[in-house]
Amino acid sequence: MSTPKPNEERPLGALLAPDILVILEESPQQVGIETEELHPADLADVAEALPRDRVRALFDALPAERAADVLEYLNEDLRAELLEAMPAEDAAELVEEMSPDERADVLETLDEEVAGGILEELEPEDRRETEALLAFEADTAGGLMTTEFVSVRQDLSVEDAVTEVRAIARGGRKEVLYAIYATDAQGHVTGVLSLKELLAAPGGSRIEDIMWTDVRSVPASADREEVARLTSEYDLVALPVVDAQRRLLGVVTVDDVIDVIQREQTEDVQKLGGMEAIEEPYLDTSFGTMLRKRAGWLAILLVGEMLTASAMGFFEDELQRALVLSLFVPLIISSGGNSGSQATSLIIRALALREVRGRDWLRVAAREAPTGLVLGLILGALGALRVVAWQWLGIYDHGPHYGLVALTVGASLVGVVTFGSLAGSMLPFALRRVGFDPASASAPFVATLVDVTGLVIYFGVALLLLRGTLL
Repeated sequence: MSTPKPNEERPLGALLAPDILVILEESPQQVGIETEELHPADLADVAEALPRDRVRALFDALPAERAADVLEYLNEDLRAELLEAMPAEDAAELVEEMSPDERADVLETLDEEVAGGILEELEPEDRRETEALLAFEADTAGGLMTTEFVSVRQDLSVEDAVTEVRAIARGGRKEVLYAIYATDAQGHVTGVLSLKELLAAPGGSRIEDIMWTDVRSVPASADREEVARLTSEYDLVALPVVDAQRRLLGVVTVDDVIDVIQREQTEDVQKLGGMEAIEEPYLDTSFGTMLRKRAGWLAILLVGEMLTASAMGFFEDELQRALVLSLFVPLIISSGGNSGSQATSLIIRALALREVRGRDWLRVAAREAPTGLVLGLILGALGALRVVAWQWLGIYDHGPHYGLVALTVGASLVGVVTFGSLAGSMLPFALRRVGFDPASASAPFVATLVDVTGLVIYFGVALLLLRGTLL
């Protein structure tokens, strides 16, 4: 389904809306003619810029097929408001012109009673087709696919296939006409070819002679991430969806895959920020939903940070005897958190792209441990240098044992950054193993974990190196 654009990206809609209002008042029958050169997305922008009570008049003034095209691009809330205000038969006439997958997507966003009423008004064939699509989960291949595809029998001659495809194209709207699927007598998908390959095929040959037999397909239950991965990996413009017997059910088109990729990336980014994924655009999200999606993770992170306070309380006596140690607490915990966040972000992305798999955790650990160690040595050297430089320059007096303080800070950073990198890289694997989304190993979650362990490492090193001097 097409994603609505933010308001500030609608200059054309805001510019044309006053003129459209005038036409609607003076000669509504001219609206279709005056706007026929506009892309449906641009006309949807115009509709969203109109007063709410004039949107229905705009759609009434457009031919049904044109109105259906515009409806696909309309803001979800406005579309629901428009359809729910219409009599069921009028709404059915409008959505009937949409492609089956878009029709199902639209009905899925409506009130259940309203959607049921519209379904009852559809033509029997359209109703059965729409109900079949609505039966699939929205985030599966079945929920994404369209049933408007072209297939021909593999034993047809090229000439007969061209005649059949031409008849299909002339008979009505087919969303996927650029890919032609070959099937056997039982409807199993056996091959695929492009329209160009069909038209360029030598006379007398059969479809099975010119088709590509290496057809990538997915079951209807496949997750949308798998659909996006296959489409991207094999550079497909359409991906067939099959049942358990490999019978062709529908096709997922590349425009739907782009929407899937956008939603998945948005979801992962939100989870990396330490919150539940929000389905609606930011400005359309209700206050209650915003609180509900964010409060839970913040509460969990707060409990985690309480452990940080507990760790500092455990070493309270040492802090009181060597206040200089408290100066470097922010430095220690931020370095560990940053290194952990880097590692977890890299691994989550690698898992999403199938660059690494669950069984590769040991290889990742073997890579991150030395990487974290070297990064820790670099940061440790910088931290120790800061202690020595400030002492020599007289910026801050760390006392007569400043050399040991510098060593403590440097050694602690080595340990904390190494642990942070290792923990951050392993958490996504652990979460996937127990059935959670690896993106839940968000940067704040990793940072909280490393904060606690970082303090333990820091004060443990301090006790070891400074006992008998500062402590």
